[in-house]
Amino acid sequence: MIIEIEKYVVLFFIYSFLGWLMESVGDTIKKKKFVNRGFLIGPYCPIYGAGVLLITILLAKYNDDIWITFFMSLLICGTLEYATSYIMEKIFKARWWDYSNRKFNINGRICLETLIPFGIAGIFIIYIANPFLLKYINMLPDLALHTFTGIFLVIYVIDMIVSFKIILNLKEMSREFKDNTIEISDKVKKIIRKKYRLYRRLVHAFPRIKENVLYNKWDEMKKKIEESKQEIAIKIDNSKEEIKNKIDNSKEELKNKIDNSKAEIRGMLDSSKHSFHKLSRKKNESK
Repeated sequence: MIIEIEKYVVLFFIYSFLGWLMESVGDTIKKKKFVNRGFLIGPYCPIYGAGVLLITILLAKYNDDIWITFFMSLLICGTLEYATSYIMEKIFKARWWDYSNRKFNINGRICLETLIPFGIAGIFIIYIANPFLLKYINMLPDLALHTFTGIFLVIYVIDMIVSFKIILNLKEMSREFKDNTIEISDKVKKIIRKKYRLYRRLVHAFPRIKENVLYNKWDEMKKKIEESKQEIAIKIDNSKEEIKNKIDNSKEELKNKIDNSKAEIRGMLDSSKHSFHKLSRKKNESK
């Protein structure tokens, strides 16, 4: 039972990677620069892996009917894409993709232009890709299968946690910037300063979220942060100089007071010696 589940996990990662590769290559060719697609940091788009698993499991008993496979693949993947778009928009307050400008779309979340390839892909997966991949997955020793699934699941879970944190911070940045305030909160400073590249990658992967996080202001915010750091550094240097001068002045004043005190003590000693000698002479004269 565990071995069968692990085989599905391997399929999930393979198709998630292939989905990421297909989207990244497509966007890279379109924009003529590398685009790392997907909202996760790693090279995978889980929606493709999840879609393939649903097709593989739910359509197992329809393998003999190619038309049922086609229409059910279309329905399953379309439902998954619509649900994913809806849930992510509700959670992160951002539309990650939008088909509103395409014909036969439903609320901009899915459209006929992408649904038909889902049906074709379902046929390819059930009749060609899965048999080919499972042939080699079945050849893996149990230990190798356990190791592979264990390592990749740990990496995937960590990636999910980090990526969701990044996206939630993007949502927080949207709140921080929406009033076009000049004062930048410490939290936003930390977000931009420490994770700037990760956020930039995410925005390039999903251009639709630029408006939600006011991406065009990030460079301005980063510039202000650097200026603030320079101002603070200058103030610290000035404060150090002032403190040093005060210490030097205090040392000089203390030295002068010590010298004056020494002179006074020396004068008192000389006066005492003079009085003592005078008293001794009078005593000797009286004898």
